[in-house]
Amino acid sequence: MKIIVSGSLGNIGKPLTEKLLGAGHDVTVISSDLNKKAAIENLGAKAAIGSVSDSTFLTETLKGADALFAMTPPNLGGQNVIANTTEAGNAFAKAIAATNIKRIVMLSSIGADLPTGNGPIAGLYNIEKLYNELNTSITFLRAGYFYTNFYNDVPMIKRAGIMGGNFPSDAKIPLVHPADIAQAAAEELEKNPSGKNIRYIISDVRTPGDLAKVLGTAIDKSDLPWIEFTDEQSLQGMAQAGIPEEIAKLYTEMGTGLRNGKIAEDFLKSNLSVDGKTKLGDFAKEFASKF
Repeated sequence: MKIIVSGSLGNIGKPLTEKLLGAGHDVTVISSDLNKKAAIENLGAKAAIGSVSDSTFLTETLKGADALFAMTPPNLGGQNVIANTTEAGNAFAKAIAATNIKRIVMLSSIGADLPTGNGPIAGLYNIEKLYNELNTSITFLRAGYFYTNFYNDVPMIKRAGIMGGNFPSDAKIPLVHPADIAQAAAEELEKNPSGKNIRYIISDVRTPGDLAKVLGTAIDKSDLPWIEFTDEQSLQGMAQAGIPEEIAKLYTEMGTGLRNGKIAEDFLKSNLSVDGKTKLGDFAKEFASKF
């Protein structure tokens, strides 16, 4: 199969590309960074350098392809984040319609069933709606909360000896490792289902209290606590870290959605399987090696 992978050589794009190449597929990787061209080609893939917000570029790239892994960058600048994310989805939708590509796997998220109250995930809700109008086979791959987000807590652990966020230590959080997303995406790209389908990819379901205990033990800080911050404290902390105001507000809103359970609700109430292989203990070893 000729497969297009967006997401450059990131934490998902690189292992996905390697898996697809290993299975004998013809793979083209989309990247906005010309400096990634050599690395993409060294893997054995073709490089398509351009913007995922440029429908003309995407149309040229998708011509003749059998399948697409569609991933939009999480922020797309510090302003108008939801609008920019949605516009990238719209550019993909135009290119998909123009090229009549038959198989799409879109990277989405838990909480993408919600139009609001989910922070940056609202952009993925909008894109799912756009893709639902397309006449092609699509799997919405709704991923859990990335384990790797907790690397953002390293400075706080080193400075204050705590982990924390604006959601409580007993909240149930569906978690995922990027490697498990890559595996699920590879599986879905090779399938040939009809219509529109939703697959959740979750590696583990744990609480922030569990996270602090397991990660803390792995870095010889077995008493590491999870501290619940107010929304105001979260905003202040991100502002002090230099995060743009709009993004800080969106991530605070996402924390609120995790706190009230709305973001995880659709997955948890459906009693769906947890089919990612990387459990919290596995990630703890990785976390400790990079701490």
